[in-house]
Amino acid sequence: VELVESGGGFVQPGGSLRLSCPVSQRDFDRYDLAWWRRPPGKQREWVGTVTVDNKPWYADDVRGRFIISRDHDRHSVELQMNSLTTEDTAVYYCRVIGPDIWGQGTQVNVSF
Repeated sequence: VELVESGGGFVQPGGSLRLSCPVSQRDFDRYDLAWWRRPPGKQREWVGTVTVDNKPWYADDVRGRFIISRDHDRHSVELQMNSLTTEDTAVYYCRVIGPDIWGQGTQVNVSF
């Protein structure tokens, strides 16, 4: 099973991007879904999780700026990223937590 993220790209500081990651209906209905990221030269780090009953959890440095959600029509996990800073530059990955399935990653670059 391969997950394919979309929505990455270039944006200036203060801007917004929305990432999307479709998953199988089976995984969507059964498991918590998450976003992680790998900044340049650093290890992969957790961004946020939305539980199977739609409760969101966030890392401290994105709370209040990012919104993780489930799209029940598309069976996808979404990440709305607002007030982006250069520190948010990273490859972003979606993850199905139970079976530990990862996406291939999408690059987000925040720069002037």
